[in-house]
Amino acid sequence: MAFSCGYWTVGETGVASGSELSTVAERYAGALFELAKEKNETGKVEAALVRFLDALKSSPDLQRFVRSPVFSGGDQLQGLTAVLKAAGIDGLARDFLLVLVRNRRLFAVESVIHSFQKLAAKERGEVEAEVISAHPLTDAQAKNLTETLRQKFGKSPKLTVTVDQSLLGGLILKVGSQMIDTSLRTKLRNLEKAMKEAS
Repeated sequence: MAFSCGYWTVGETGVASGSELSTVAERYAGALFELAKEKNETGKVEAALVRFLDALKSSPDLQRFVRSPVFSGGDQLQGLTAVLKAAGIDGLARDFLLVLVRNRRLFAVESVIHSFQKLAAKERGEVEAEVISAHPLTDAQAKNLTETLRQKFGKSPKLTVTVDQSLLGGLILKVGSQMIDTSLRTKLRNLEKAMKEAS
């Protein structure tokens, strides 16, 4: 199946879970990115999508509205139209989000936005770096990490920091297909494994 909104047409799969959800998100994001680039509105669209994502993260009610299959397409269309108006999201970003509603793909909106951000970052020559830390990074730590990554990759890194206290200490860094795990949790697991093998 494919969808069209006057601007674009995108191939689509009927299943949206796991890796297939990622595929659906990448297709939608790719279509939006190409159109935004063509209209020279990549920055404007990305900023609008980030505003929507921030609103989504801060509102449990909006999260339920987006993710729950209980709401009809008509309900979602009406509700989201009001949310976007209140958030000042218009133009291409608004039209695209409403296309997700019409195609019953609104539940994938977070994955779509993250995929769009990756495309935009790549276009700007940035390196996407995901940091999972046991504790929030200080400004100095974030600055040092950013500079280290810039020297290693020769590009300006865009850090996305998530706090996971179960790491106990240290952090996990993901850049593209590379992962560096310096967490205390992993070190303890490795030590436990080594002790079992030695006994």
